[in-house]
Amino acid sequence: MKNVEMSVAGDILTITIDLTKEFGPSSSGKTIIIASTEGNVTIQDREEKVGLNVYRKK
Repeated sequence: MKNVEMSVAGDILTITIDLTKEFGPSSSGKTIIIASTEGNVTIQDREEKVGLNVYRKK
């Protein structure tokens, strides 16, 4: 994962992302990647999965 922190308290999932970070252009070159789970990831000690991409226009 890039710039994504996840924590679970009871049944509440909290996702933290630093919006000041950048990881360069997307593969299309149209956007700048800020954070990504890089596919679907399982939430620790749970059955649920998360797939997340955060980006901004170039």
